[in-house]
Amino acid sequence: MKKRTKRLAGMLLTVVMSMGMVCNANALTMEEAEQKADELEEQKEAAEAENASLSQQLENIIADMNETQNQLTAKEDEIEAAENELVQAQVAADNQYESMKIRIKFMYEGGNTQLMEMLMTSESMGEFLNKAEYISSISEYDRNELIKYQDTVKEIEEKEASLQAEYAELQTLQDQLITQQNEVQTMLDSNEAQLEDIQSQISENEAVLEDLRAKAEEAKRIQEEQAAAAASGGGSYTESSGGNVVSGNGYFTHPCPGYTYQSSYFGEIRPYEVGGHKGHDYAAPTGTPTYAAAAGTVIIAGYSPSAGNWVVINHGNGLTTKYMHHSAICVTAGQTVEKGQQIGYVGSTGQSTGPHLHFQVEENGVAVNPDKYL
Repeated sequence: MKKRTKRLAGMLLTVVMSMGMVCNANALTMEEAEQKADELEEQKEAAEAENASLSQQLENIIADMNETQNQLTAKEDEIEAAENELVQAQVAADNQYESMKIRIKFMYEGGNTQLMEMLMTSESMGEFLNKAEYISSISEYDRNELIKYQDTVKEIEEKEASLQAEYAELQTLQDQLITQQNEVQTMLDSNEAQLEDIQSQISENEAVLEDLRAKAEEAKRIQEEQAAAAASGGGSYTESSGGNVVSGNGYFTHPCPGYTYQSSYFGEIRPYEVGGHKGHDYAAPTGTPTYAAAAGTVIIAGYSPSAGNWVVINHGNGLTTKYMHHSAICVTAGQTVEKGQQIGYVGSTGQSTGPHLHFQVEENGVAVNPDKYL
């Protein structure tokens, strides 16, 4: 009874220590994920602020473009009005010229042939009236109308030139605003793409964090159950089904002689395992007995989230064997076992894709090929 109590105490201590290590590992992993979540949220807030700023800039530019377009339209109307004024002035001048020709005709008939010849060789009233030597021969009315016409034409031409210059400036401003709009729109599109990427990372990180939390909770639950079971003398411990089984002529006996086939080999490269597989996997139906490869002392007989129900035996001289994924175990920590003594039953506990025994051999803490001893 005393020996049994010591074994249970050792088993309980192993489970509690294992639980502490797993919790710390998961806490660190979750802490990193939560820190990443905070960083991503900060990046998202910064990107959203930048997005809002760019959107406001774009709205301001579009408003300026609309205002400039209104000014351009107004200038076009003013230019058109000035051009119409110039046309009307020219029409009035032509009408005056025709009237004057009639008057000069009467003067010609009265004997002033020089004036008539000048009229016939002039292409317009302006050309005719600009000849100073004949101004005295023209009526006061025509002289006044000429001056008025010349002043009006000059004023309209200057006005049109000024309007055209203002229009060109507004057109340049509008072109600049269009360029700014394109630049801001490009930055806005890039910012929105960045926001989408950050949101995608947030979603992925939330999924990882949720998975880590779920695994941590499950590991904690299983460890608590194992600790409670160990404290009460129950749990995964099951009595052996028979005597010792020794096979082969090697230093080790086969740890699972009832296996169906070998599903994995030492050193095998698998995507989820860094550095290659660290042992042999023997696929077998659940409940198939497993045995100690050699005599030694059980240093671990409990549960691990990755190894499931597992047994670790110290054989001395730096040699250790590990037996993983049992459905139940038949030994306790601190117990001395003989070569070929049953230690458990094949299962699929821990990180396992099907019932099998993972058998691992280590020399001074370094995994070696089990075939070296089998």
